[in-house]
Amino acid sequence: MSDITLTLPPIGFGTYALRGRSGADAVTSAIRNGYRLIDSAFSYENEASVADGVVRAVDEGTAARIASALGVTPRFLSHEFRMRGAIAADAHMRRRRTAKPADWKRVEAEVNELRMHSTFLLDRVPLRPTNQVLHLDPDETGPDEAARMQRAAWRMPIGPVRDLTAWIESAGVIVVENDFGTPRIDGMSQWAGDHAIILVNVEAPTDRRRLTLAHELGHLVMHCGYQDEDVEAQANAFAAEFLMPAHVIRPRLRVVDLGKLLALKREWGVSMQALMERAHDLGVAGERERTAFYKQMSRRGWRKNEPGSADLPPERPRLAGSIGRSLQDAGLSDSEIRSLIGVDEIKPSPFLAPRRGLRLVSDRGGR
Repeated sequence: MSDITLTLPPIGFGTYALRGRSGADAVTSAIRNGYRLIDSAFSYENEASVADGVVRAVDEGTAARIASALGVTPRFLSHEFRMRGAIAADAHMRRRRTAKPADWKRVEAEVNELRMHSTFLLDRVPLRPTNQVLHLDPDETGPDEAARMQRAAWRMPIGPVRDLTAWIESAGVIVVENDFGTPRIDGMSQWAGDHAIILVNVEAPTDRRRLTLAHELGHLVMHCGYQDEDVEAQANAFAAEFLMPAHVIRPRLRVVDLGKLLALKREWGVSMQALMERAHDLGVAGERERTAFYKQMSRRGWRKNEPGSADLPPERPRLAGSIGRSLQDAGLSDSEIRSLIGVDEIKPSPFLAPRRGLRLVSDRGGR
């Protein structure tokens, strides 16, 4: 015999006359308002409506608690996201082999959250990009040709790519910088509905971030729903041709000493090591020259910290913040914008732009 005592509330909520959706809504409303004794019976013939109302009330309460813990809105949790599969199936990450699983799984979670918030927002505030990311089958179009086709589609000038971030954002790709907490992970990309996102490591130098962006763009162009052992090599080849077109860079790589490579780095916005690899792949530099180059770089401690990186013009994402500013200009409050993004009043978001402040000008008479 159990010694648990059950105490019934003195006032209950009757459901005899409740039917259908309106009846379920009434039960949900009653529970929200504090009723805990819901009267029902088989003879009422309304168990389905009562059950629906109870489940919705319980689910909403649970959703509210989960949303509060995650820093999101309950509406965000209930949104039906139209994604191309699960995160592990169609996301691409540029990382070193020594990256710890805990680190790249955390970055995966960040990308998953970003794609959901961007989709939640852009379902209501659609983008109208001036350019488009091509969708090409790597079995039919090689990475070099794909890079040339993408450059042509964007009508890019011949030669070095100036402000690669801006070019990518012009195609509606949401680029976000974040501190990954490790230098072993460079970036990650994924399609999210009709738009794409790229997350890059803010701690990487500009030349490495640019190579990561081009690499991830290669994934977006060639690997939407495509998985193969060669995808990383294909993305690397795409990035090399996109940033250093063979017909333009080849004549410039006939001399590959450290001074020449440093000058080319400042001109092309890519690392000295990327330039040497390009020279080697194009057959301009042989294996002996390549080996000698890396020995010199190692002796100078330049393998991990190349000179000239600080001299490159910084590139910063602007699209996400501009979406937030356009919503501000349309008269939306910060609370309304947060509701569109699906975040609470505390959680940060790349779509939340600082309010433009008013500058006070003092007239002191002296002029």
